[in-house]
Amino acid sequence: MGNVASSAGDLREHMYVEDTKIKLQYRTDRFHFVICVAAGSGKSSLINAFRGIKAKSPGTAPVGIVETTSEVTRYSDRRPGMPYELFVWYDIPGAGTAGVPQGKYFITQGLFIFDFIILVYDTRFTEIDAEILANCREFDVPVFIVRSKANQHIRNMLDTDEDLTPTEAREQYIVETRQNIEANLSGLNLYDEKSRCYIVSSNIMYSMIKGFETAVDGANCHQGKMRRIT
Repeated sequence: MGNVASSAGDLREHMYVEDTKIKLQYRTDRFHFVICVAAGSGKSSLINAFRGIKAKSPGTAPVGIVETTSEVTRYSDRRPGMPYELFVWYDIPGAGTAGVPQGKYFITQGLFIFDFIILVYDTRFTEIDAEILANCREFDVPVFIVRSKANQHIRNMLDTDEDLTPTEAREQYIVETRQNIEANLSGLNLYDEKSRCYIVSSNIMYSMIKGFETAVDGANCHQGKMRRIT
């Protein structure tokens, strides 16, 4: 945990916080969401899905097999009306590339200014994930842990075990994810009874978002279709 900021208070005492807010166009009358992840884990696809747009629509976050985000990019929410017009989404470079090394990722990317952090991981929990979680706790930033590409992982399980049914594969994937999260967070002294992980697929997320007619309907849809595990 050597990459945890020495003190949230130390950083807040400096103009660096205000400079970062200006640089990233932070506004006190908006809710700022950032999706962060190791490079290549599908964060740009999720940003587009959360905003209810497809990858080739105007104003989308660029999506590719390799890391396509080279700098922090700010996106408005494309959905009309409240509360969506208050939402701002940020796509940031994935950690672990030559241009964005792991050490001090939380600080160098300005994650301490955001209202909500969505931490996405794909196949395994990494050192950078641990760094982000530890710093979220230090800076008191709400964080949601999301495992992405659920449909792809479940299809891979079905391809490698022909005796497995889709329902069995889905439940096995959920159990394995729960065990993985608990083991990793416990080993880092970050696990408690409030720890949660959301399993998502960008395609299903897009369908959910497009089906939202009101914030209340959206919350009901979310509870029914996005799987939260403990």
